[in-house]
Amino acid sequence: MRVDDLVTAMESIAPTRYAEEWDRVGLLVGDRDREIGGPILLTIDLTERVMEEAIEKKAAAVVAYHPPIWDPLRRVTSETPRQRIILRAVESRIAVYSPHTALDAVPGGVAEWLCEGLSGSKKAGHIEGDCRALTPHGQRPRSEEVKIVTFVPPDRVDDLRSALASAGAGMIGRYRLCSFAGIGRGSFLGEEGTNPAVGEAGRIEQVEESRLEMVCSKAALSLALETLREFHPYEEPAIDVYELSPKPTRRFGPGRRLVLDRPATVRELAERMKPFLKRERMRFALVGDDKPITHIGVCPGSGASLARLARQEGCEAYLTGEMSHHDVMGSLHSGMSVILGGHTSTERGYLPRLVEQLGRYMPKAELVVSERDRDPLELI
Repeated sequence: MRVDDLVTAMESIAPTRYAEEWDRVGLLVGDRDREIGGPILLTIDLTERVMEEAIEKKAAAVVAYHPPIWDPLRRVTSETPRQRIILRAVESRIAVYSPHTALDAVPGGVAEWLCEGLSGSKKAGHIEGDCRALTPHGQRPRSEEVKIVTFVPPDRVDDLRSALASAGAGMIGRYRLCSFAGIGRGSFLGEEGTNPAVGEAGRIEQVEESRLEMVCSKAALSLALETLREFHPYEEPAIDVYELSPKPTRRFGPGRRLVLDRPATVRELAERMKPFLKRERMRFALVGDDKPITHIGVCPGSGASLARLARQEGCEAYLTGEMSHHDVMGSLHSGMSVILGGHTSTERGYLPRLVEQLGRYMPKAELVVSERDRDPLELI
């Protein structure tokens, strides 16, 4: 096994394209070609204590949920804890990978793991209710970035379609030569000196035409248009290029909107999450009476940025790790109750699930959850 195998496995579990734009995800330290000759340690935070544990265990790699490199490093010395962590990783030849918000956004990820607990599900991977992303991620295959539309005599459609396909247009998934053609009537008036393929210059002409549509990537667009003009029978073909919007995918994206099969009060939900998150206490703030509800917004870690969207999506309560006092008050004023489970507590319990997933992709790897990773905040 090589570090590249770990990167490939993590990309299969939580593709980095689903991470937030501001995030620092992927392989942060290491050589993809280096062999993995020791355990892979999983942790939420890569602290100095956890790095010491990794060295003691002779780990070859660390999967740290939170990126240990966040702000740009001007130097890597032993002056600060963050620098020492990276320095020791490099000196010990330990690769470091971080999935962070990519792992939140995917089906079966951290956010949906929380939804399992909230819904009262007794089966791992199953949610008792409807669950979708608060902001569904838009996906657009590269081969379908734009659509080319032109108008051509019906008897020339096949030739033009084949020519455009040879230039890279008309690819949808594993299918080629994909197009749509519809019959209509076109009209034109050629000025003096033109040489229309149908009719005469200086006279309005109406002809039967096919509207030919084919998708295309932006990279292949210039060649496709050049090919279109070369093979089109008209002196001045009408050409339209439309940029295609991404197609939202319901269960990919940040946050979750959970609609429970069985209504529950906020207090019941908070009590339900205590054993699930292995916490002695939960904090919650209520809007009015604690009546049974069904619609809940969910975000692991620090979820204040999605709270307003959750309320706009009809959520009656919002579960996250932490929010500031003012963010909590803002949520209450909007009519949405809040449940706070602690930042890393809403993430750490997912690590055994990640071990299982990685094990399916890397069955020969020794996967270990850190024993020294813990919530930096303690309760008394």
